[in-house]
Amino acid sequence: MRRKERKRFREVVGSAGVDEIVANRDLRAGQLDMARSEPPVSPDQYTFETGYIDRGGVAEQYRQGATIILPQLHMNDAVLGEFCRNMESLLSCQVQTNIYLTPPHNQGFRTHYDDHDVFVLQVSGEKYWRLYDTPVENPYRGEGFRPEDHPVGEPVEEFVLKAGECAYVPRGLMHDASTHGDEASLHITLGLIVKTWADLMLEAVSEVALNHSAFRRALPVGFAQPDFDRREAEAYFKDLMTLVAKDARMDSAMDLFVDTFIRSRMPATAGTVAQFDLPQKPGQSFKLRRFAPWRLAGTEKSVVIITAGGEVHFPLTAEPALHTLLDGGVISRADLADLPDDEALDVLGKLHAFGIITPAG
Repeated sequence: MRRKERKRFREVVGSAGVDEIVANRDLRAGQLDMARSEPPVSPDQYTFETGYIDRGGVAEQYRQGATIILPQLHMNDAVLGEFCRNMESLLSCQVQTNIYLTPPHNQGFRTHYDDHDVFVLQVSGEKYWRLYDTPVENPYRGEGFRPEDHPVGEPVEEFVLKAGECAYVPRGLMHDASTHGDEASLHITLGLIVKTWADLMLEAVSEVALNHSAFRRALPVGFAQPDFDRREAEAYFKDLMTLVAKDARMDSAMDLFVDTFIRSRMPATAGTVAQFDLPQKPGQSFKLRRFAPWRLAGTEKSVVIITAGGEVHFPLTAEPALHTLLDGGVISRADLADLPDDEALDVLGKLHAFGIITPAG
């Protein structure tokens, strides 16, 4: 994405912010890493025996060309955290960040591919990128790059990523990048941790196996013997595959993935403690918080909103107001007139506390 907006990503994180983190936070191993394509950097060059990061060692290695890496910074930074939550809502996958600060005229990593898709947001400085072949199409999570198995060859594309611009690098695509120009390069990598069709198929097969005991039978006695005759086992296997084709259901497996994904997200609750009494204010109206994940469910006794962090239960009489809210409308105490005052306030209070609603005005 070519843009002439050099400050586009500055308010997310800046090089001064990286310096502040290194200088003022008591970081432990894993909260800060360093990398240099040649010669490599060893953790003992910037880490104390206690496991804490040696700030002086970090500065010294950076001075000698090593890249400073802040993994998972979105877990401790409000702006990055909100950005990741918003991206997760849009993409329906886990989104994580790594921050890379590379000094001028240096390269952090040798040519490699990643086992997950990434967006590269160039915050400041410039990076010179080289793209190569894709030796493994859509590698699994954990299927790391093996330089001895994948010859690099010549680049198929080269470009300079400038401040404010963004690049998408699919998993499996070999690449490398080095600082371009006399300014340090700072970029954010958004890693997309996705569910695959293989994951969905495995869940669907698991559900079929729960309903058919034939899948749970032991493998034939002696199947590991060198003279074992597999013909009968092959026929049994084909019968099981016929059951999978007949009974596997995408919807039930997909519903489980949807619920698991939503529940595993971190809720956006900014302002809910400082303004805990906001739902009690007369005439206060609310709207659905932007990017808040949700799925409406229910029981015989309550309406349930499955949302980030779990599920929230409401009385059945609150259902019309909840539909109005989830359909993009605005609600207030007046929309819960069929409930006693304390129950109506409890509904608004729960919606507010769990980050589902935000003031409409």
